[in-house]
Amino acid sequence: MPKVKVHRTSPSLDMTPMVDLAFLLVTFFMLISKFAPEEVLVVDTPSATSEIKAPDSNIITISIGNDERVFIGVDDKNTKLRLIDKISEKYGVAFTDAEKQTFASLASFGVPISQLKSYLSLTPEDMKKVNQPGIPIDSTRNELRDWVQQARYSNPQSIVAIKGDQKAGYPVAGRVIEILQDINVNRFNLVTDMEVKPVIKR
Repeated sequence: MPKVKVHRTSPSLDMTPMVDLAFLLVTFFMLISKFAPEEVLVVDTPSATSEIKAPDSNIITISIGNDERVFIGVDDKNTKLRLIDKISEKYGVAFTDAEKQTFASLASFGVPISQLKSYLSLTPEDMKKVNQPGIPIDSTRNELRDWVQQARYSNPQSIVAIKGDQKAGYPVAGRVIEILQDINVNRFNLVTDMEVKPVIKR
C-alpha cells in the first residue's frame, strides 16, 4: 500500500506583536527622553584623564568661548525664575511674566543686563541671529559676580562649573576664577572632554 504524503506547509510567524512592541518602545523613549537645549556658545573643551563626573543637576555653568566671551547658564527652571526676580530687584529692571518664562527656557546667555529685556522680547528665531557680546566681567561692570551670587542665593545647592574653550586666553579664565573667589566660591568644576588614560608599561 503506498504511503500517504502529508502536505507540509511552511510555518508562518505573526509579526504583529513584534511591531506593537517596537512602537511601544519608540513611544516610551520619546516620552522619557530629555533633549539637550541648543548651545548658544560653542565651546571646544580641552581633554583630560580625570574620571570625576560633574553632578547632573543644580549646576551654574560659566562658558568661556575662544573669542573670550563669557556666558552663563543655570539648569533648573525654578532657580532661573527666582534668579530673574532677584536680578530685577537688584538692577531695577522690570520683566514681564512672558519675559521671565523666556528667560527660564534659555540654556545660557551672554548679554549685559541693560540689553537683557530687549533680548528676551525677541522671538526664538531672532534670538539666534543676535551676536551676544558676553557677560561683562571687568571691574567697572562686574555683572558675572552678581549673576553667580544671585543664582546661588536662589538655589544654595547649586554647584559652579567652568566650561572654557581650549583656545581661550588664560587672562579671561583667571578673571572668572578671581570673581568666584571674591564671592567665596572656592570649589568649582572644570568641564573637560574625557581622554583615555595612557597605559604605563613596566
